[in-house]
Amino acid sequence: MQTLRILAIDDHEMTMLGYKFILEGMVFEGYNIIVDTANTYDQGKKMIEDSVNSFKYDILFLDVQLFPPNEHQPVTGENLGVMARKLVPETKIVFMSSFSDSYRINSILKSVDPDGYLVKTDIDPKTLEDAVKVVTLNPPYYSSKALSAIRKKMANDISLDEKDKKILYHLSIGTKNKDLENYIQLSPSSIENRKRHLKSLFGTENENDLALILAAKNRGFI
Repeated sequence: MQTLRILAIDDHEMTMLGYKFILEGMVFEGYNIIVDTANTYDQGKKMIEDSVNSFKYDILFLDVQLFPPNEHQPVTGENLGVMARKLVPETKIVFMSSFSDSYRINSILKSVDPDGYLVKTDIDPKTLEDAVKVVTLNPPYYSSKALSAIRKKMANDISLDEKDKKILYHLSIGTKNKDLENYIQLSPSSIENRKRHLKSLFGTENENDLALILAAKNRGFI
């Protein structure tokens, strides 16, 4: 009987306890499952770092948002995933998040190359159990909404760089134009030039930012 060690990091304690109850009670032939939990970025980071010199976790379940939404320079589950890829590359990484937009999911696929992504509204006991089995034996595993976002992006014929994608993303979440330079690291004039180019690409040249956002959403960029 092999021991499968899982670390779940989520800032909602009841959510983690639910994961722990389901996973430690699941039937997975040949495996005994132990689930540890952490509910802050710092606690999760320490547990991952400590595991390097002892046992290593077989699977990390990471929530994306691990910080107050108004924090200026937040650290996220994505940051933990990037760190874990360097420290414990053999550990499987699975994101479980409320984020289902194409931009966020594909950004994480690029930065972390996770072994799975589950949108929280897709998760039920069977989905969670299936994810553990697939990720352990034959990754990757994507929930239905995550897979839809990935496929939507793959079908796109418009090529944007990361700064273009960030502009679209921040416009979509309500970031004011005057604040975009804090996130995009471009001058205001460069950002405006890129916005004009984006509107041309998406066929919204004579329309407002909302039209651009809707067009980008329809093409799976946000």
